[in-house]
Amino acid sequence: MLDSIINTLSTSSVTLGQLLLCTLASLVLGLGVAGIYMYRNAYSKSFVVTLALLPAMVQLVIMMVNGNIGAGIAVMGAFSLVRFRSIPGSAREISSIFFAMAIGLATGMGYLAVAFLFLLLVGAMSTFLNTVPFGEQKKIEKELKITIPENLDYTGLFDDLFAKYTKGAELVRVKTTNMGSLYELHYHIVLRGTTIEKEFLDQLRCRNGNLNIVCGRASYNRDEL
Repeated sequence: MLDSIINTLSTSSVTLGQLLLCTLASLVLGLGVAGIYMYRNAYSKSFVVTLALLPAMVQLVIMMVNGNIGAGIAVMGAFSLVRFRSIPGSAREISSIFFAMAIGLATGMGYLAVAFLFLLLVGAMSTFLNTVPFGEQKKIEKELKITIPENLDYTGLFDDLFAKYTKGAELVRVKTTNMGSLYELHYHIVLRGTTIEKEFLDQLRCRNGNLNIVCGRASYNRDEL
């Protein structure tokens, strides 16, 4: 059942029926990979279409270089150039690309049953892990930016407010703005509750002379590879 439908290593022995069957399986499985990626995730149409077509593309490449070492090395060199012409993607995007490539490799070698089984197992696990709260942060960390005049010493300036309104606060960066006349303090904080944010910001405004204060979700690149 899990044997390849292609029994030899020569590309000349691949029949039209085998090629069409493998390509059809690749397209169907590619749609499955794209559907799994779209589940509970923000996406663009271009990336989804690429995921759907990628297994068929990889499958055809594998069929053409199967048994030909020279062609395989040439294709490997050509594929390596793609890495330097692409922007970094999120962890889920990159895992989906590898998912599609693995299926394309399986169908290209003729292991259609293995490809379908791989889609079912990995797809089910991916859907399950993205449904349950596995790996989610238990605390919501926010990024706080406070602008203060240069005549204020920012060391310990807001410690009492942080102790009252936050579970934790860390000063991660300080930079000067407005030609050095202002300081911009960047904190990572965890609020004690969602209903005290306005009161907290009002207290900060009284302390910093009503200059700019920005409080929002902390921006990390932890989901990028």
